[in-house]
Amino acid sequence: MPLRLPIHSVRSSVRCMSTASRSKLKIGLIPADGIGREVIPAAQAALEALGSDIPKPEFTHLLAGFEYFQRKGEALPDETVETLRESDCALFGAVSSPSKKVTGYSSPIVALRKILDLYANVRPVVSVADTPGGKPAVDLIVVRENTECLYVKQETLEHGPHGKEARATRLITERASRRIGRMAFELALNRPRKHVTIIHKSNVLSVTDGLFRETVRAVPALEDGRYDEVTIAEQLVDSAVYRLFREPHIYDVMVAPNLYGDIISDAAAALVGSLGLVPSVNAGDTFVMGEPVHGSAPDIAGQGIANPIASIRSAALMLRHLGYSKGADRIDKAVDEVVREGTVSTPDLGGKSKTQEVTDEIVKRI
Repeated sequence: MPLRLPIHSVRSSVRCMSTASRSKLKIGLIPADGIGREVIPAAQAALEALGSDIPKPEFTHLLAGFEYFQRKGEALPDETVETLRESDCALFGAVSSPSKKVTGYSSPIVALRKILDLYANVRPVVSVADTPGGKPAVDLIVVRENTECLYVKQETLEHGPHGKEARATRLITERASRRIGRMAFELALNRPRKHVTIIHKSNVLSVTDGLFRETVRAVPALEDGRYDEVTIAEQLVDSAVYRLFREPHIYDVMVAPNLYGDIISDAAAALVGSLGLVPSVNAGDTFVMGEPVHGSAPDIAGQGIANPIASIRSAALMLRHLGYSKGADRIDKAVDEVVREGTVSTPDLGGKSKTQEVTDEIVKRI
């Protein structure tokens, strides 16, 4: 059973894993591919700027990714996994995903989610307040099941009577659906609106999405009234994307199977200006790993213009999950100020600043 410690900040909305006293915070850093190598140092700098508000961070730089695979023939070294098992938390940068099958290659981030049982990908999408009274125009969380659906990557390619036939296995289990449902309700319970929307396509996929929908809906009945204050809605995934752009204010916590959650959270990022702003954590019951939602962005990698904010915010989310809300608040406040003022911003937000310039400005304000 996941820990249930109260969260009072709307932005945080991630349950504290532990508030145990630590003298050091062992953090694994996995930049991986592309701009991951540019934004993870920014998150590290933000954490170092917090001083005594968190235990002294002890960083370990770890290897993984497609580029590492091309050099060494493996995407996720055993040493990386073993070091993470001995760490308190981690930050992952980005991984390149080849569009064609590469023999022997499998995504290291997908593997880590399974190995470390990081069953929930929690992606808050919050715009910097720009409405009367300071209320954000967009304030929602996508809670994405992180271990199954089509991401089990069981695919076959055969030759049929009319040419090639490709098939993929989609796995939805009651156990995984119940766990992610409980995570969604727990997050909603500690938000002002206390509302969960279940995203599915059970009108077509009545067995797999039907099981997900039914299992998530049944979670409150298993909890002896704990979630009585939480209201429940449902939305078919296609109409959910449509309404997300037209009426983002109707959503509070959106819970979805793996693939839908991935797509919806990327789409939601457009509502706040850029993928470069949106953070996430991969969370389990005993470990948490921050990860910016954006990919490796090979078109801009090495140019020093990647937006570091998603990575920095992911570090803040990671801290909240560990119970260090004061440090996380300082990071979020500094980021909010920089975004709101807009004088230092990267090209994805219409600016001309470099990654390091944005990082320096945020660190100065922390």
